[in-house]
Amino acid sequence: MVLDGAGLLASCRVSGHAGAGKRGGDIVCAAVSVLARTLVQVLSGREGITVRGSIPERGDFWMEAEYTPQGKGFLAGAGAFFVEGALSVSAEFPAYCKVIIDRRN
Repeated sequence: MVLDGAGLLASCRVSGHAGAGKRGGDIVCAAVSVLARTLVQVLSGREGITVRGSIPERGDFWMEAEYTPQGKGFLAGAGAFFVEGALSVSAEFPAYCKVIIDRRN
């Protein structure tokens, strides 16, 4: 994940399969997938937020967001929810989920 100078989510990439269970039944992969997909869904079409992203194949996801002052507050909340959710999964399943946060100043 990349956080911009204001601490807001600017982009993220989710890559790989967690390996905590069989493909299609992996709770760690499912948790991160739900967080990432929901993030894009709630940000898409929101006034003041532009989202670009792709899911080129299963297990690979990326997105980036730009915002105007109008969208800043919503992105702050949605981004914080996503970051905290991913960190929570990583804390509970550290062998299967690693979160890297790059803070840009």
